[in-house]
Amino acid sequence: MTLDEILADDRRNPASERSLPWEETRGGITVVVEPKPHWAEDMRAFRLDAREYCRYADWAACGAQARFYGHIDTSGDDVMMKARAMIAREIADGLWN
Repeated sequence: MTLDEILADDRRNPASERSLPWEETRGGITVVVEPKPHWAEDMRAFRLDAREYCRYADWAACGAQARFYGHIDTSGDDVMMKARAMIAREIADGLWN
């Protein structure tokens, strides 16, 4: 499997069951949604091009009008790059067939 096939396969699951980040665009703003960890109340949506995030429920309800908060070190691009690097390492280690 390729990295893009793995990401596409994960996107076929409902949002609450996804294990990898994905992009969504609404009202001219693109975010990367970080999957929900077992301990979290909600997922987070990071702006692709800025170090800002909001709760996924707010993003789903309000789109570009959702209230974003500053994040000291993470943007949506950072979230996606980390996930892609992790999957690439796992592919290189033979963990994906």
